Amino acid sequence: MSGTKPDILWAPHQVDRFVVCDSELSLYHVESTVNSELKAGSLRLSEDSAATLLSINSDTPYMKCVAWYLNYDPECLLAVGQANGRVVLTSLGQDHNSKFKDLIGKEFVPKHARQCNTLAWNPLDSNWLAAGLDKHRADFSVLIWDICSKYTPDIVPMEKVRLSAGETETTLLVTKPLYELGQNDACLSLCWLPRDQKLLLAGMHRNLAIFDLRNTSQKMFVNTKAVQGVTVDPYFHDRVASFYEGQVAIWDLRKFEKPVLTLTEQPKPLTKVAWCPTRTGLLATLTRDSNIIRLYDMQHTPTPIGDETEPTIIERSVQPCDNYIASFAWHPTSQNRMIVVTPNRTMSDFTVFERISLAWSPITSLMWACGRHLYECTEEENDNSLEKDIATKMRLRALSRYGLDTEQVWRNHILAGNEDPQLKSLWYTLHFMKQYTEDMDQKSPGNKGSLVYAGIKSIVKSSLGMVESSRHNWSGLDKQSDIQNLNEERILALQLCGWIKKGTDVDVGPFLNSLVQEGEWERAAAVALFNLDIRRAIQILNEGASSEKGDLNLNVVAMALSGYTDEKNSLWREMCSTLRLQLNNPYLCVMFAFLTSEAGSYDGVLYENKVAVRDRVAFACKFLSDTQLNRYIEKLTNEMKEAGNLEGILLTGLTKDGVDLMESYVDRTGDVQTASYCMLQGSPLDVLKDERVQYWIENYRNLLDAWRFWHKRAEFDIHRSKLDPSSKPLAQVFVSCNFCGKSISYSCSAVPHQGRGFSQYGVSGSPTKSKVTSCPGCRKPLPRCALCLINMGTPVSSCPGGTKSDEKVDLSKDKKLAQFNNWFTWCHNCRHGGHAGHMLSWFRDHAECPVSACTCKCMQLDTTGNLVPAETVQP
Repeated sequence: MSGTKPDILWAPHQVDRFVVCDSELSLYHVESTVNSELKAGSLRLSEDSAATLLSINSDTPYMKCVAWYLNYDPECLLAVGQANGRVVLTSLGQDHNSKFKDLIGKEFVPKHARQCNTLAWNPLDSNWLAAGLDKHRADFSVLIWDICSKYTPDIVPMEKVRLSAGETETTLLVTKPLYELGQNDACLSLCWLPRDQKLLLAGMHRNLAIFDLRNTSQKMFVNTKAVQGVTVDPYFHDRVASFYEGQVAIWDLRKFEKPVLTLTEQPKPLTKVAWCPTRTGLLATLTRDSNIIRLYDMQHTPTPIGDETEPTIIERSVQPCDNYIASFAWHPTSQNRMIVVTPNRTMSDFTVFERISLAWSPITSLMWACGRHLYECTEEENDNSLEKDIATKMRLRALSRYGLDTEQVWRNHILAGNEDPQLKSLWYTLHFMKQYTEDMDQKSPGNKGSLVYAGIKSIVKSSLGMVESSRHNWSGLDKQSDIQNLNEERILALQLCGWIKKGTDVDVGPFLNSLVQEGEWERAAAVALFNLDIRRAIQILNEGASSEKGDLNLNVVAMALSGYTDEKNSLWREMCSTLRLQLNNPYLCVMFAFLTSEAGSYDGVLYENKVAVRDRVAFACKFLSDTQLNRYIEKLTNEMKEAGNLEGILLTGLTKDGVDLMESYVDRTGDVQTASYCMLQGSPLDVLKDERVQYWIENYRNLLDAWRFWHKRAEFDIHRSKLDPSSKPLAQVFVSCNFCGKSISYSCSAVPHQGRGFSQYGVSGSPTKSKVTSCPGCRKPLPRCALCLINMGTPVSSCPGGTKSDEKVDLSKDKKLAQFNNWFTWCHNCRHGGHAGHMLSWFRDHAECPVSACTCKCMQLDTTGNLVPAETVQP
């Protein structure tokens, strides 16, 4: 390679040696320097590797190309192509094996001298060496030599060939090649095809040619300018790369008419292209006067129909060093490792790091791929401090049928885990709304049923100026307080808050009993106190203190309550006003705030944010005037909307304000599941037509599909169609006759119709096994099943060979006689098909179409064909 830039080659079987080819051959040994210092005379290749010069061979002048012998023995045998066309076998180092000692110095001489452009050893027969030469009008340009050939013509005299300084040895000049190819043409590049010993791909002057040595008179070729640097993908033997100027062409030898892909043209001419031997589909390219190596990652997914799609190319660049790169070589075994050499023979050992691809699964598992390794991110089992992601929560709730309980609506918060107080408040609110709407519709249809779903805000506005206050006596005290007279609207509001049951009775006793049973002693005592029953409040606190899970401090609170006095300047009032803020429980705090407040001023109760909204609203309905109540409800509603607090649904109802509140909640939490089920409970259809509501519903449906919860999504669609009749989709797919185009779906449903029945179609046996084997419109026969060869429309259990188990499946439900086994099913590619039950049975054991001579891979065309619902898989 005199006068040109140096080239570099890794040893095929010695992973720690490489050769630099320039005006001489230099053999280097690579060793790690991680735990050792750099030896004297070594060259630094990288931070953890260095190279030591082992030997130099300068006996082969005028080198143009070099190829390393592919076999293990001898180790350092190289073929050198010279400017005069001769191919010389040389070695780096002493080889004492007498079996191969005669090969060193052997020369292969063409008839006419011209430059040797390329060399290639046969990977299957290691003794065959192909040489590509320049054009000569009277000679061949592709010569295949057998290095073990003993043939020497009589006309060729014995010559003395100098092997090394001071040593001469007599050898033979081989002049008769094994094969001669490519007459009157030039060969610029060569490579053997690994799939066959006698197939050779050559880049000739104006075409790529495939020579078959079994018949050298014929060749397969394609005209192209991209004839330089031909190289075969080691992982895909039908894929070949070649280049011309700045453009790389990718060929598929099975479709050799044109390149399957042409890479982006580079502004400068290319000097080398090479496939990575340790990585599938990774091609490296180098341009002239550049310090950048471009990498093309070809990701190819074959299709069952045929390899028609272009591979996906991911292009990126790496910079192994700062100087211009003369050449590079992939390491034969170390993954993605290469060594580069600059024009001044500076070398660098470099590893191409793989792209790291991250992927979230629909069930929130995190995976990433790097090279041949696949990593999964798992959470620590003992780490319970992290809150579960909302997607995980929604998935677990979907498995528990959250939101689908339409009878006892309040139970949905238990299905959600009974952990979120906002969800508990929401579903109790929706339960009460449904309960009182049905009650009102029974009493006076079409009157105030829709008002319930409008929320307490609308209910309160409908009763402005209609309520007056009156004096009421305390139970257990000689005292009276002003309480608003409860009209029908305020009673309805208290019912929605859960304080009183439906009916005209306004007794809170049942509500207090339920709170006591649930262990909410402080809340029960506060509600009793708000209803002017201090004696019951003290009794509840004493019960709580004496219970197993109660707090003994409740006795102290009860004792403090028992000392209540109405005197404004009493020591009791002064101490309670000061110390109530130190109480941890908000309900205990508001109890003393209520007792120490002035008449008509209850801010200490109304604006205690830790008290449930329903309790504060119920308190306001009992003690505030219409004007004060409306102002308070309006302010509280705005606070709930801004915070996205689901307790505010009690105020807004399922109206536009409710949608605004739910939008804030979804923006804060991402819980489209609760938003969808909640909005479907409402009776006003204009809310369901809101674009935001439709967006939540569709996103939740897509989420169920992504989780492969197809049965859950179907249940949700059924639930949705019951609550929102307008959501029922129209029939979009039906089976039509090939002749008249009319639908035959209804005729094949096997459901008895009034009037003319199915007896005319030849029904035999049980009336539930109706048979419709022809189009009801034109009477033409329906297609036959590819397996049973019976006309479609005949139930599977009626077909010959039908088993008893099939018959049991078909007759399992009297009202659904058209079972899935009888459905028409066909492949959209080859149009063959039959009964769904027969097709499923066939494709459990076969991949191809059941029709003879059809090679269609029907089942593989459907990407979801092998998927199963994941609803039974526990996270």
